[in-house]
Amino acid sequence: MYSVCLGLAVLYFFVLAASALPVQEFVKRDNAGSGTYYDTGTGACGYTDNNNDPIVAISHLIYGDGGSCNQWVQITNPANGKSQYGHVRDECEGCGQNDLDMSPSLFQSLGESLSVGRFPITWHYMDKNWSPSR
Repeated sequence: MYSVCLGLAVLYFFVLAASALPVQEFVKRDNAGSGTYYDTGTGACGYTDNNNDPIVAISHLIYGDGGSCNQWVQITNPANGKSQYGHVRDECEGCGQNDLDMSPSLFQSLGESLSVGRFPITWHYMDKNWSPSR
């Protein structure tokens, strides 16, 4: 009987200790990298998109197991101050850590022509359940 009570006491202690651990907060931080564009289709997240959708492929270095799929990011072109929202739906194998590959329409909506090919950007994740009003 003593060992059962001791076992329950230890279990109770671990439950209390686990509930006291801080929950990891989502931190919005700016990332600086390069923006490029690509022809969309069926992405790593499993959705089929088209070039007119505001689609983003994040670096394979961040993509991991796809935890960012369907999350929105805000992207800014520091050269002209234009900002847009992009929907993470794909993984970019050729991107550096903070680079984003964008659908052609999203790339152009940041004030650059496709002939530029690449330009500096800053970006950050929006809150997990956020989406732009359409």
